[in-house]
Amino acid sequence: MENQQTRQPGRKKILLGAAALIAAAALLLVVYFVARPQGGAGDKTITVQVVLLDGSDTTTTITTLEEYLRGALEQEGMIEGEESEYGLFVTTVNGVTADENAEQWWCFTKGGESLATGVDSTPIADGDAFEITLTEGY
Repeated sequence: MENQQTRQPGRKKILLGAAALIAAAALLLVVYFVARPQGGAGDKTITVQVVLLDGSDTTTTITTLEEYLRGALEQEGMIEGEESEYGLFVTTVNGVTADENAEQWWCFTKGGESLATGVDSTPIADGDAFEITLTEGY
């Protein structure tokens, strides 16, 4: 009898610890969904400047209902790429494909500042201005 009573407190600690871990994970999930970047609903107009290695550039004005940058760029047929676990890895912009052998890649900025998110999760709002620059060197 004494053996069962000494095991009971250990089992309760394990159950309480597991419940606390589940509650913490649920809380983190809720915080993520509340705090993640949200795209604006409704009609919006953005500009996208594409800059090539030789310094030439083109600016496109996009009117869209999309909430995220990827949707707006795909709507205009501006980007292509490879799907990854992190979203679309953009390899081609306006028909120009970055040469991986020359360490080329497309740099996405907003108002001259690097984006902290990929095209899939970059929200857009009316009046936003983005730049996509072909860059060489890792």
